[in-house]
Amino acid sequence: MRVIATPWGELRPQVDMLPVVYLIVLYGLVWFLPFGVFEFWRKGEDGPVEWLQFLGYAGACLGAWVVVWHRRRLGFSMALLGWVALALFCFLMAGEEISWGERITGFGLETVREINAQEETNLHNIPLLQGYMHFAFIFFNLLFGYIGWRCFPRIDALPARRFSLYFLPVALFYAWFDLSWITRGDRIRNDQEAIELLMALGLFLHAWAVARRSRTLSPGP
Repeated sequence: MRVIATPWGELRPQVDMLPVVYLIVLYGLVWFLPFGVFEFWRKGEDGPVEWLQFLGYAGACLGAWVVVWHRRRLGFSMALLGWVALALFCFLMAGEEISWGERITGFGLETVREINAQEETNLHNIPLLQGYMHFAFIFFNLLFGYIGWRCFPRIDALPARRFSLYFLPVALFYAWFDLSWITRGDRIRNDQEAIELLMALGLFLHAWAVARRSRTLSPGP
C-alpha cells in the first residue's frame, strides 16, 4: 500500500490517485495558462485529448484480447465472456472517437452521414442516440468505478477497486452537466473530452494489469 506523507499525517489510499493529480493540474494549473492552452487541451474534434482517448481505448481493446487469448484453454466462463464484451466495447469506443478514421482517410458511409448531426460516420452523433449518450457515460462509469467490483467481483473484466477514480469523476461530471441544465436552464462549461480521458486511461491500465497476470494463469500447450 502506497503511503502519501502530508503535513497533517500519512494517507494510505487503496485506489490509484493519479486521476486526482490530473484534475488538480488541469484546473489548478493548466486552466490558468495563457495563449489558450486549456482550450487547446480540452478541444474536441481532432484535439490531443481525442487522440489520447483513441489510443487508450485501442490499447485497452488489445489488452482485453490478450487476456482472452491467454485464457482460451480454460474453457468458456462468464469471466471470459466479460473480457470479450470489454474488448468489443473498447473497439467501439476507439472507432467512435475518431469517426472510424473518416477525417484521416476521407472514406465514410454516406447513409450514416445523412442522418448524423455532424455529417460524419459515427453512431454517437446520430440524433436518435445522441440524447442517451450522457446517460450511457454515467451508467458505464458507475459500472466500471463501483458497481462492478462491488457487486460482481468474480467478473474481473470489470475494473478493480484500485481504478475507481478513473471512472467516478466522469460519471459525476455528466450527472452535474445535465443537472445544471435541469435546475438552472444552462449547462456548465463542456469539458467532456478532458474528463473522458480518465475513462480511456483507466480501461487501458486495467486491461494490461490483468493481461500481465493472465500469462502466468493460462495452462501450457
